[in-house]
Amino acid sequence: VQLQAFGGGLVQAGGSLRLSCAASGRTFRDWDMGWFRQAPGKEREFVAAIRWSGGTSIYANSVKGRFTISRDNAKTTVYLQMNSLKPDDTAVYYCATTSRVALSALALLSSYDHWGQGTQVTVSS
Repeated sequence: VQLQAFGGGLVQAGGSLRLSCAASGRTFRDWDMGWFRQAPGKEREFVAAIRWSGGTSIYANSVKGRFTISRDNAKTTVYLQMNSLKPDDTAVYYCATTSRVALSALALLSSYDHWGQGTQVTVSS
């Protein structure tokens, strides 16, 4: 499994970015996918996750209503649309895969098996 995240950049507060995570592997449609982020000096934290079918997604409270996770199984890609960005959203964003864990476990780092290299998002005030 290989994951490559891209789409990060520098944006002003209130702006938007869309991150993409391209995955390799014939069983992409069997994987639940998650986005995490890590700010300087802080631990990696959960952002959003989506079920293998795309039918269910969950979000961290800090991004709920502003971020939207989606996936295209035909393109083996998961997306994170980020709107109304804040300086506190500045971090390296990582995508990751897991194999059909309980919904409550999707927010846990330990649930994920494979990680992408990360893409930097910087939000200026």
